[in-house]
Amino acid sequence: MSNTIIKTAFNFPGQKSVYHGKVRSVYTLANNQLLMVATDRLSAFDVVMPKGIPFKGQILNQIATKMMQDTQDLVPNWLRATPDPNVAIGEACEPFKVEMVIRGYLAGHAAREYKAGKRMLCGVAMPQGMKENDPFPAPIITPATKAEMGDHDEDISREEILSRGIVSQEDYIILEDYTRKLFERGTQIAAKRGLILVDTKYEFGKTKAGKIVLIDEIHTPDSSRYFYAEGYQQRQDANQPQKQLSKEFVRQWLIENNFQGLEGQTVPFMSDAYIQTVSERYIELYENITGEPFVKADVSSIEARIQDNVAAYFNK
Repeated sequence: MSNTIIKTAFNFPGQKSVYHGKVRSVYTLANNQLLMVATDRLSAFDVVMPKGIPFKGQILNQIATKMMQDTQDLVPNWLRATPDPNVAIGEACEPFKVEMVIRGYLAGHAAREYKAGKRMLCGVAMPQGMKENDPFPAPIITPATKAEMGDHDEDISREEILSRGIVSQEDYIILEDYTRKLFERGTQIAAKRGLILVDTKYEFGKTKAGKIVLIDEIHTPDSSRYFYAEGYQQRQDANQPQKQLSKEFVRQWLIENNFQGLEGQTVPFMSDAYIQTVSERYIELYENITGEPFVKADVSSIEARIQDNVAAYFNK
Protein backbone atom coordinates (compact mmCIF):
# COMPACT_ATOMS: atom_id res chain seq x y z
CA MET A 1 0.00 0.00 0.00
CA SER A 2 1.38 3.36 -1.03
CA ASN A 3 0.48 5.20 2.18
CA THR A 4 3.04 3.33 4.28
CA ILE A 5 6.76 3.60 4.96
CA ILE A 6 8.53 0.24 4.71
CA LYS A 7 12.13 1.13 3.90
CA THR A 8 14.16 4.17 4.84
CA ALA A 9 17.16 5.68 3.07
CA PHE A 10 17.50 9.03 4.77
CA ASN A 11 20.62 11.15 5.01
CA PHE A 12 20.12 13.23 8.13
CA PRO A 13 22.44 16.06 9.31
CA GLY A 14 25.51 14.61 11.05
CA GLN A 15 24.58 11.05 10.10
CA LYS A 16 27.27 8.47 10.85
CA SER A 17 25.58 5.10 10.35
CA VAL A 18 22.22 3.36 10.11
CA TYR A 19 20.86 0.05 11.39
CA HIS A 20 17.61 -1.39 10.05
CA GLY A 21 15.80 -3.42 12.69
CA LYS A 22 12.64 -5.47 12.25
CA VAL A 23 10.38 -2.45 12.76
CA ARG A 24 12.61 0.60 13.33
CA SER A 25 15.48 2.15 11.42
CA VAL A 26 18.07 3.55 13.82
CA TYR A 27 20.33 6.38 12.66
CA THR A 28 23.46 7.28 14.62
CA LEU A 29 24.15 11.01 14.41
CA ALA A 30 26.87 13.36 15.58
CA ASN A 31 26.95 14.71 19.15
CA ASN A 32 26.06 11.34 20.63
CA GLN A 33 22.52 11.44 19.22
CA LEU A 34 20.32 8.62 17.97
CA LEU A 35 17.34 9.03 15.64
CA MET A 36 14.77 6.26 15.33
CA VAL A 37 12.25 6.06 12.50
CA ALA A 38 9.28 3.86 13.39
CA THR A 39 8.30 2.29 10.06
CA ASP A 40 5.01 0.62 9.20
CA ARG A 41 6.68 -2.79 9.07
CA LEU A 42 4.94 -5.56 10.98
CA SER A 43 6.96 -8.33 12.62
CA ALA A 44 5.50 -11.57 13.97
CA PHE A 45 7.33 -14.75 15.00
CA ASP A 46 10.54 -12.78 14.31
CA VAL A 47 9.59 -12.46 10.63
CA VAL A 48 8.83 -9.14 8.92
CA MET A 49 5.59 -9.33 6.96
CA PRO A 50 5.79 -8.36 3.26
CA LYS A 51 3.29 -5.46 3.52
CA GLY A 52 3.23 -2.43 5.78
CA ILE A 53 0.35 -1.44 8.05
CA PRO A 54 -0.91 2.14 7.50
CA PHE A 55 -0.20 4.43 10.50
CA LYS A 56 1.43 1.63 12.53
CA GLY A 57 4.76 3.47 12.87
CA GLN A 58 3.05 6.67 13.99
CA ILE A 59 0.98 4.72 16.51
CA LEU A 60 4.00 2.95 18.03
CA ASN A 61 6.10 6.10 18.17
CA GLN A 62 3.40 8.23 19.76
CA ILE A 63 2.41 5.61 22.35
CA ALA A 64 6.06 5.08 23.29
CA THR A 65 6.61 8.84 23.58
CA LYS A 66 3.58 9.29 25.83
CA MET A 67 4.51 6.32 28.02
CA MET A 68 8.10 7.52 28.41
CA GLN A 69 6.80 10.92 29.51
CA ASP A 70 4.45 9.19 31.97
CA THR A 71 7.24 7.11 33.55
CA GLN A 72 10.28 9.41 33.47
CA ASP A 73 9.80 10.25 37.16
CA LEU A 74 10.49 6.55 37.91
CA VAL A 75 13.08 5.54 35.34
CA PRO A 76 15.32 7.77 33.19
CA ASN A 77 14.99 7.28 29.43
CA TRP A 78 16.86 8.08 26.25
CA LEU A 79 14.23 10.33 24.63
CA ARG A 80 14.80 14.04 23.90
CA ALA A 81 12.31 14.93 21.14
CA THR A 82 9.72 13.62 18.67
CA PRO A 83 9.94 16.07 15.76
CA ASP A 84 7.73 13.91 13.51
CA PRO A 85 4.92 11.44 14.22
CA ASN A 86 7.24 8.58 13.15
CA VAL A 87 10.52 9.92 14.59
CA ALA A 88 12.15 9.92 18.02
CA ILE A 89 15.51 11.54 18.79
CA GLY A 90 17.51 10.91 21.93
CA GLU A 91 20.79 10.04 23.55
CA ALA A 92 22.88 7.27 22.01
CA CYS A 93 23.42 4.37 24.42
CA GLU A 94 25.11 1.00 24.50
CA PRO A 95 22.14 -1.42 24.62
CA PHE A 96 22.13 -4.32 27.05
CA LYS A 97 21.93 -7.59 25.14
CA VAL A 98 18.84 -8.74 27.01
CA GLU A 99 15.19 -7.85 26.80
CA MET A 100 13.52 -7.62 30.20
CA VAL A 101 10.23 -9.46 29.73
CA ILE A 102 7.79 -9.27 32.62
CA ARG A 103 4.55 -11.24 32.86
CA GLY A 104 1.59 -10.69 35.13
CA TYR A 105 -0.53 -13.40 33.51
CA LEU A 106 -0.11 -16.82 31.90
CA ALA A 107 -0.55 -15.74 28.29
CA GLY A 108 1.14 -15.88 24.90
CA HIS A 109 4.55 -17.58 24.89
CA ALA A 110 4.30 -18.49 28.58
CA ALA A 111 0.92 -20.16 28.02
CA ARG A 112 2.25 -22.10 25.02
CA GLU A 113 5.19 -23.35 27.12
CA TYR A 114 2.83 -24.22 29.99
CA LYS A 115 0.53 -26.18 27.65
CA ALA A 116 3.59 -28.11 26.48
CA GLY A 117 4.06 -29.28 30.07
CA LYS A 118 6.82 -26.92 31.17
CA ARG A 119 6.64 -25.45 34.66
CA MET A 120 9.88 -23.46 34.53
CA LEU A 121 10.34 -20.43 32.29
CA CYS A 122 13.72 -18.67 32.25
CA GLY A 123 14.55 -20.29 35.58
CA VAL A 124 11.31 -19.06 37.15
CA ALA A 125 8.76 -21.56 38.48
CA MET A 126 5.18 -21.36 37.21
CA PRO A 127 2.60 -22.72 39.68
CA GLN A 128 0.69 -25.91 38.99
CA GLY A 129 -3.02 -25.78 38.24
CA MET A 130 -3.07 -22.57 36.21
CA LYS A 131 -5.13 -22.11 33.10
CA GLU A 132 -4.39 -19.79 30.22
CA ASN A 133 -4.77 -16.08 31.05
CA ASP A 134 -4.83 -16.65 34.83
CA PRO A 135 -2.80 -14.11 36.85
CA PHE A 136 0.50 -15.21 38.37
CA PRO A 137 0.65 -14.82 42.18
CA ALA A 138 3.14 -12.01 41.46
CA PRO A 139 4.63 -10.77 38.16
CA ILE A 140 7.56 -12.87 36.91
CA ILE A 141 10.59 -11.65 34.95
CA THR A 142 11.48 -13.94 32.03
CA PRO A 143 14.33 -12.33 30.06
CA ALA A 144 15.12 -12.95 26.40
CA THR A 145 18.30 -12.53 24.40
CA LYS A 146 19.15 -12.68 20.73
CA ALA A 147 20.18 -16.10 19.47
CA GLU A 148 23.78 -16.62 18.38
CA MET A 149 22.55 -16.98 14.80
CA GLY A 150 19.98 -14.50 13.44
CA ASP A 151 17.46 -12.24 15.12
CA HIS A 152 15.45 -14.89 16.92
CA ASP A 153 14.73 -14.17 20.59
CA GLU A 154 15.70 -16.89 23.07
CA ASP A 155 14.56 -17.40 26.64
CA ILE A 156 17.37 -17.02 29.16
CA SER A 157 17.52 -17.19 32.95
CA ARG A 158 18.89 -14.58 35.34
CA GLU A 159 21.55 -17.10 36.40
CA GLU A 160 22.69 -17.68 32.82
CA ILE A 161 22.81 -13.93 32.08
CA LEU A 162 25.12 -13.46 35.06
CA SER A 163 27.24 -16.59 34.54
CA ARG A 164 27.83 -15.70 30.87
CA GLY A 165 28.69 -12.12 31.80
CA ILE A 166 26.03 -10.70 29.48
CA VAL A 167 25.14 -8.19 32.21
CA SER A 168 27.00 -7.55 35.46
CA GLN A 169 25.20 -8.41 38.70
CA GLU A 170 25.28 -4.76 39.76
CA ASP A 171 23.60 -3.64 36.53
CA TYR A 172 21.15 -6.56 36.46
CA ILE A 173 19.78 -5.65 39.89
CA ILE A 174 18.99 -2.18 38.50
CA LEU A 175 17.38 -3.66 35.36
CA GLU A 176 15.11 -5.85 37.47
CA ASP A 177 14.19 -2.95 39.75
CA TYR A 178 13.39 -0.65 36.82
CA THR A 179 11.40 -3.44 35.12
CA ARG A 180 9.17 -3.99 38.15
CA LYS A 181 8.64 -0.24 38.67
CA LEU A 182 7.71 0.33 35.02
CA PHE A 183 5.34 -2.65 35.00
CA GLU A 184 3.62 -1.41 38.14
CA ARG A 185 3.17 2.07 36.63
CA GLY A 186 2.04 0.55 33.33
CA THR A 187 -0.50 -1.55 35.21
CA GLN A 188 -1.86 1.57 36.93
CA ILE A 189 -2.08 3.51 33.64
CA ALA A 190 -3.85 0.57 31.95
CA ALA A 191 -6.35 0.22 34.80
CA LYS A 192 -7.42 3.85 34.32
CA ARG A 193 -8.24 2.96 30.70
CA GLY A 194 -10.23 -0.15 31.63
CA LEU A 195 -7.34 -2.40 30.56
CA ILE A 196 -5.11 -5.03 32.13
CA LEU A 197 -1.39 -4.93 31.26
CA VAL A 198 -0.77 -8.65 30.82
CA ASP A 199 2.89 -8.76 29.86
CA THR A 200 5.47 -6.52 28.25
CA LYS A 201 9.17 -6.12 27.54
CA TYR A 202 11.59 -3.32 28.29
CA GLU A 203 14.98 -2.62 26.78
CA PHE A 204 17.71 -0.65 28.49
CA GLY A 205 21.01 0.90 27.56
CA LYS A 206 23.92 2.64 29.22
CA THR A 207 24.91 6.21 28.39
CA LYS A 208 28.49 7.36 27.91
CA ALA A 209 28.36 8.63 31.48
CA GLY A 210 27.46 5.12 32.69
CA LYS A 211 23.80 5.84 33.46
CA ILE A 212 21.24 3.07 32.81
CA VAL A 213 18.24 4.36 30.84
CA LEU A 214 15.12 2.96 29.21
CA ILE A 215 15.43 2.79 25.40
CA ASP A 216 13.34 1.71 22.39
CA GLU A 217 9.58 1.42 22.99
CA ILE A 218 7.39 1.03 26.06
CA HIS A 219 3.83 -0.23 26.59
CA THR A 220 3.06 -0.34 22.85
CA PRO A 221 0.90 -3.08 21.28
CA ASP A 222 4.07 -4.50 19.67
CA SER A 223 5.88 -4.86 22.99
CA SER A 224 2.92 -5.47 25.29
CA ARG A 225 -0.27 -7.44 25.66
CA TYR A 226 -3.43 -5.94 27.13
CA PHE A 227 -6.77 -7.48 28.13
CA TYR A 228 -10.02 -5.58 28.54
CA ALA A 229 -10.73 -5.50 32.28
CA GLU A 230 -14.50 -5.53 31.82
CA GLY A 231 -15.67 -9.13 31.61
CA TYR A 232 -12.20 -10.55 32.29
CA GLN A 233 -13.27 -12.74 35.23
CA GLN A 234 -16.48 -13.89 33.56
CA ARG A 235 -14.50 -15.00 30.50
CA GLN A 236 -11.99 -16.85 32.71
CA ASP A 237 -14.76 -18.58 34.65
CA ALA A 238 -16.42 -19.64 31.39
CA ASN A 239 -13.10 -20.82 29.87
CA GLN A 240 -13.48 -18.31 27.05
CA PRO A 241 -10.65 -16.48 25.26
CA GLN A 242 -9.88 -13.03 26.64
CA LYS A 243 -10.67 -9.92 24.64
CA GLN A 244 -7.26 -8.43 24.12
CA LEU A 245 -5.40 -5.47 22.72
CA SER A 246 -2.07 -6.51 21.22
CA LYS A 247 -0.74 -7.82 17.96
CA GLU A 248 -1.61 -11.32 19.18
CA PHE A 249 -4.58 -11.18 16.78
CA VAL A 250 -2.05 -11.10 13.91
CA ARG A 251 -0.13 -14.05 15.39
CA GLN A 252 -3.37 -16.03 15.73
CA TRP A 253 -4.29 -15.26 12.11
CA LEU A 254 -0.87 -16.46 10.99
CA ILE A 255 -1.16 -19.65 13.08
CA GLU A 256 -4.60 -20.32 11.54
CA ASN A 257 -2.93 -19.93 8.14
CA ASN A 258 -0.17 -22.42 9.03
CA PHE A 259 2.62 -19.95 9.75
CA GLN A 260 4.71 -19.66 12.92
CA GLY A 261 8.01 -18.58 11.41
CA LEU A 262 9.27 -22.15 11.19
CA GLU A 263 11.64 -23.40 8.51
CA GLY A 264 9.83 -24.25 5.28
CA GLN A 265 6.74 -22.19 6.13
CA THR A 266 5.56 -19.37 3.85
CA VAL A 267 3.99 -16.14 5.02
CA PRO A 268 0.31 -16.28 3.98
CA PHE A 269 -1.01 -13.69 1.51
CA MET A 270 -2.28 -10.54 3.20
CA SER A 271 -4.97 -8.84 1.10
CA ASP A 272 -5.37 -5.05 1.15
CA ALA A 273 -8.70 -5.59 2.92
CA TYR A 274 -6.99 -7.60 5.68
CA ILE A 275 -4.19 -5.01 5.96
CA GLN A 276 -6.85 -2.33 6.44
CA THR A 277 -8.47 -4.29 9.28
CA VAL A 278 -5.05 -4.59 10.97
CA SER A 279 -4.54 -0.83 10.64
CA GLU A 280 -7.98 -0.22 12.19
CA ARG A 281 -7.12 -2.53 15.09
CA TYR A 282 -3.88 -0.62 15.72
CA ILE A 283 -5.83 2.66 15.79
CA GLU A 284 -8.24 1.05 18.28
CA LEU A 285 -5.23 0.01 20.34
CA TYR A 286 -3.86 3.56 20.32
CA GLU A 287 -7.13 5.13 21.44
CA ASN A 288 -7.72 2.58 24.18
CA ILE A 289 -4.16 2.62 25.51
CA THR A 290 -3.77 6.44 25.51
CA GLY A 291 -7.40 7.45 26.13
CA GLU A 292 -7.03 9.99 23.30
CA PRO A 293 -8.44 10.12 19.75
CA PHE A 294 -5.93 9.16 17.05
CA VAL A 295 -5.07 11.95 14.62
CA LYS A 296 -3.81 10.57 11.32
CA ALA A 297 -0.65 12.24 10.04
CA ASP A 298 -0.35 13.36 6.41
CA VAL A 299 0.78 10.25 4.52
CA SER A 300 0.82 11.71 1.00
CA SER A 301 4.63 11.71 1.14
CA ILE A 302 5.85 10.27 4.43
CA GLU A 303 9.55 10.36 3.54
CA ALA A 304 9.45 14.05 2.54
CA ARG A 305 7.45 14.91 5.67
CA ILE A 306 10.00 13.17 7.91
CA GLN A 307 12.94 14.82 6.12
CA ASP A 308 11.36 18.28 6.48
CA ASN A 309 10.40 17.86 10.14
CA VAL A 310 13.82 16.54 11.15
CA ALA A 311 15.56 19.37 9.23
CA ALA A 312 13.34 21.92 11.00
CA TYR A 313 14.22 20.40 14.39
CA PHE A 314 17.97 20.62 13.77
CA ASN A 315 17.70 24.12 12.34
CA LYS A 316 16.18 25.49 15.57
